[in-house]
Amino acid sequence: MKSFRADTAPRIARIVAVLSVAGALSACSALQSLPLPAFLGGGVEKPKPAELTANPATFGVRQAWTARIGEPSLPLVVAVQGTTVYVAGGSEVAAIDAVTGRDVWRASAGAPVAAGVGSDGTVTAVVTRANDVVAFGQGKEIWRQKLPAQSFTAPFVAGGRVFVHAADRSVTALDGKTGRRLWTQQRPGEALVLRQAGVMLAVGDTLLVGQGGRLTGLNPQNGTIRWDAPIATPRGLNDVERLVDLVGRVSREGDVVCARAFQAAVGCVNATRGNVLWTQKSSGAEGVHGDATHVFGTESDGKVVAWRRESGERAWNSELLAYRGLSAPLVLGRSVVVGDSFGFVHLLSRENGALLNRLSTDGTAIAAAPVVAGNTLVVVTRTGNIYGFVPQ
Repeated sequence: MKSFRADTAPRIARIVAVLSVAGALSACSALQSLPLPAFLGGGVEKPKPAELTANPATFGVRQAWTARIGEPSLPLVVAVQGTTVYVAGGSEVAAIDAVTGRDVWRASAGAPVAAGVGSDGTVTAVVTRANDVVAFGQGKEIWRQKLPAQSFTAPFVAGGRVFVHAADRSVTALDGKTGRRLWTQQRPGEALVLRQAGVMLAVGDTLLVGQGGRLTGLNPQNGTIRWDAPIATPRGLNDVERLVDLVGRVSREGDVVCARAFQAAVGCVNATRGNVLWTQKSSGAEGVHGDATHVFGTESDGKVVAWRRESGERAWNSELLAYRGLSAPLVLGRSVVVGDSFGFVHLLSRENGALLNRLSTDGTAIAAAPVVAGNTLVVVTRTGNIYGFVPQ
C-alpha cells in the first residue's frame, strides 16, 4: 500500500476520486468522495486557533443590511456586476442590490447548486448537483444543458458564451442564448481532483483555465490551446500528495495573473506571452488577491502573507489569525479582508498585516471569499446569511 505522510490528512476532505470509464476521454462521468484512511482520522489534537486581540476599529465600517439565501453548497463564488451581487445556496439563485440588500430577482435551479455563480449581468449561470448547467436571464430560466461530469468551478460568462470547467479537466463553451454546445476541449485527467472552485477568467481575447498545476490560455472561439504555463508540478509519494490543482480566486493586474496551486505554490504568469514570471512555495488551499504592488494569500496554518508582485519576494506575513480557518483575501482600500471559520471578518493593513478592524456575523464560517460591489463589502456565511458592510 502506498504510504501517506502525516500532512496529507488535511488535503483529503477537499478531494474526490475520478472513476475512469474505459476508452472514454470524458472519464469523469462518475465521481465519488475519497474516504479518510482510518489511521488519519481522530486521535490528533488540532492546533488551537489564535485568540482574538482587542479591536482597534481604526478603519470605520458599519453593517448596512442583511439578506438570506439557502444554505450554500461548497464551493461558492459570489459574482459581482456593478452594484449587483449574484449568490446561490440550496437550490436558490439570487441577484441582490448591494446598496440596499434587496432582491433584484430570485429563482430556483431545480436542484441543489454545486458550482456558481457566474454572470455578465445579462446571463447568470450555475451548475447543479444533477450536472446541469442552468442559465437565467432577469430571474427566469432560459436554458439548461447536461454535463458529462461534475463541476466545482463557477461558470464563466463572457462574450455571449457560458464556459464550464468540469472535474474531468474538460472545458466546454455553450451559447449564452440557447445553451447549444459550441466546443469542448478535453485534456487527460489525473486520478484525483479538488472539490473546490478552480480558475477561469478572460484576459483580452484569451480564456485562462487552471488545469492541474498549469494555467492554460485557450482560444475562446474554438478551444485550441495558445499557451501552457506551469505554476506547480506534481510531486509526492501518492496521488493525494501529487495533487496541485489551481484554486480561485486570482489576482489580475493588466496582463499579469497570479494564482495559487493547492498546497504547493503561488505564482504569476504573463497572460499575453504565456510565460511564468515567478513562483514561490506556499502551503495554502484558498486563492489569492492583490494590487499593483503586492499579492496577498492565506496559508493553511492561518498566516496571511504578502508577496511583492514584481519579484515574488515575501514582503510580510502575519500570524495574528493562526489556525482560524481563513478565506481567500480581498484587497479593499488600505486593507486586506479575510473571513474566518468563526464568522468574523478581519480587515488587516496592506502595509504590514496589522489589524484595522474586525466585523462579526452569525458565528458560522464565512462560506466564500469576500467581495466588494460598488461601495459595499459583501460576505456570505455557511448558514446562508448575507451581510453588507459600508464605510462609516
